Amino acid sequence: MNDGAEHIVKSYEHELAKLRDLVTQMGGLVESQVALATDAVVNGDGAAATRAVEQDPAVDAIEREAEQFVIRLLALRQPVASDLRQIVATLKITGDLERIGDYAANVAKRSIVLNQFALPFTLSGLGHMSRLVQENLKLVIDAIDLRSPEKAVQVWRADQAVDDLYNALFRELITYMMEDPRNITPCTHLLFVAKNMERIGDHATNIAEVTYYAITGEVLPEGRPKGDNSAYAIVRPKEQ
Repeated sequence: MNDGAEHIVKSYEHELAKLRDLVTQMGGLVESQVALATDAVVNGDGAAATRAVEQDPAVDAIEREAEQFVIRLLALRQPVASDLRQIVATLKITGDLERIGDYAANVAKRSIVLNQFALPFTLSGLGHMSRLVQENLKLVIDAIDLRSPEKAVQVWRADQAVDDLYNALFRELITYMMEDPRNITPCTHLLFVAKNMERIGDHATNIAEVTYYAITGEVLPEGRPKGDNSAYAIVRPKEQ
């Protein structure tokens, strides 16, 4: 290989590495947002809520930078095979990360409202669900950084546990609302918080699916593991 060709290859490899770095940087920032939002809700930390919201513009900026970088790579390098999968996957992954950041900011904003209420119950269930979502998010960012299909599959399989916790929390909050009308307003905000956390879990699973495909060239089964739908279930009479 002549020096010119070698320089082109090294330059291209450097660009692909930079693209991965942008994704992991964005992922780390989003991880921080979700952790701050969780702290804001579970511990009533107003300062954490403010920081979670303030980080949102930085997440959006990295998404735009990654998008422009991808367009440049597609136009100038005309990648094929695994490189093309990796570059196109970046667009999908950064889109999911941006949505996760939005959900985290929404949770943080709800927490500020919730601080106005003295809740007659603990938020241990929500805390448990939030921690699992944070673990899955960290794991999927590691899957991207380490190019690990095994970690991606682990996140994909964990989606059911998040859904199960959400459904249990949904039923618990509805019960509190039925027991005392004074609980309706704070529980409504908590229902939105729980749903946002559940959606963060879904986006982490989306990232896991895209990451697995980008690395292996294979698609995970279409029917991802899901929890029961008891929060939305219609009770029907048993057949005779």
